[in-house]
Amino acid sequence: MARSNRGEVRLDSPKGLRTTFVPRLMDKDRMGQFSETFARAMGTPKFLGGMTIFVVVWLGYNTWAPVDLQFDPRALNYTLMTLILSLQASYAAPMILLAQNRQDDRDRVQIEQDRQRAERNLNDTEYLAREIVALRLAINDMASKEFIRTELRALVAELDRQGPKDSRAE
Repeated sequence: MARSNRGEVRLDSPKGLRTTFVPRLMDKDRMGQFSETFARAMGTPKFLGGMTIFVVVWLGYNTWAPVDLQFDPRALNYTLMTLILSLQASYAAPMILLAQNRQDDRDRVQIEQDRQRAERNLNDTEYLAREIVALRLAINDMASKEFIRTELRALVAELDRQGPKDSRAE
């Protein structure tokens, strides 16, 4: 049974190139952001207070409620609550570690930027110190007002002594 027309749909032959369903994995950054949010939420007093209330209510109900209404009896050592808390811990630990790793990466980048900034500041400071030294040396080489006055007075005195002689010579 060959196909006569390519556009013809037949149930006994493959449809052609199909895209297979591959679940889209979460982006690493999206997963990292989720884990940081999750870790931050688990470290809040609100979460800890809520979890404490949940456990106290759970234990209270399953301890003092009539035995036929208990869903996690004390006689079985609260097995369901233990499983739920273990499941929570098994998800929380890797999420917290992932959040810590992302924080470590950010800290590493921040430290490198701080080091580069400190190096630039040091270079700028050394440059400015050299410029200040050069300016001080230039200022030391400059004549002071008193020095110029003294030199001018000496020149005026010398011209006064030579003045009449030079005017007769002309």
